Amino acid sequence: MAHTDLNLIRTFLILFETGSVTQTAEQLYVTQPSVSYALNRLRELFNDRLFVRTSRGMEPTTVAHQLYPSLKEALRQVNDTIESSRHFTPAHCKLRFRLALTDLGEMALLPAILNLFYAQAPQAELEVVPLEIAKAQEWLMAGKVNAVICSRPLNGANIQKHVLLNDRYVCLLNEHYLAADDLADKGLSIEQFTRGRHVSISSSSGHDLVEEVMELRGIQRKVSLSLAHFSVLPQILHGSDLIAILPLQIAASFEDHLLKIHELPFEVPSFSVALHWHAQTSSAPSQRWFCDTIIKAVTSAQTI
Repeated sequence: MAHTDLNLIRTFLILFETGSVTQTAEQLYVTQPSVSYALNRLRELFNDRLFVRTSRGMEPTTVAHQLYPSLKEALRQVNDTIESSRHFTPAHCKLRFRLALTDLGEMALLPAILNLFYAQAPQAELEVVPLEIAKAQEWLMAGKVNAVICSRPLNGANIQKHVLLNDRYVCLLNEHYLAADDLADKGLSIEQFTRGRHVSISSSSGHDLVEEVMELRGIQRKVSLSLAHFSVLPQILHGSDLIAILPLQIAASFEDHLLKIHELPFEVPSFSVALHWHAQTSSAPSQRWFCDTIIKAVTSAQTI
């Protein structure tokens, strides 16, 4: 049904509800022959008679009864989307928005975003899509997501962005293991860093700037554990001598009496976390509201 005229669906629904070609034509402001023509197209499309003429009017077939709920809901969603685009008010919005985030983004930013999102649009839906940085630009161009929050730049010609916050990378490790080293009071040295055992996070999250710097400077480390997500790090680090590299904002939330933050023993540029969206969607009021809401939520959380 990829190329089906929505008017065919409207014809089907009204004919189902009224059982009358005449009333269907009146409600659609078309002629009765137009309704008959639409019905013939529907019959070809679904390979079924759909409606049978009886003394009581046009009686739906079994197939028509099966189709009615799905087509009714589909047309409702289309109408809601069109109405929200033309006369958008967050309080009445029933749209679903899709936001691509890493698990770090979920931990650090999502609570504040959700609070403001649902405060303004309680009937709207938000779907969080796990970020795959290599696909992020494609997702935006294809409309798979409304927006992406990431720390790596998306440089497409039609991609717009707004910087949400600035951060830098640090090391997080169990202080118990570092304290046994006589260099502990001097901070983490390059020798400690290179001979230590490390936990690495998948580059699909977009947090691979440190790896790039190490490769350029010829710094090698021993990766003893590879993970897909950052969120499990506290449990892992509490019981091991592993060293993790992660953004300071998240490291600070993980730090406790055992886990301590140490500066990297080599220089790595700070980075920006930005909201990205497709420029062509900016004209839609719902899209503008969604992006503005994210920006306001994150900005407010940063100033608390």
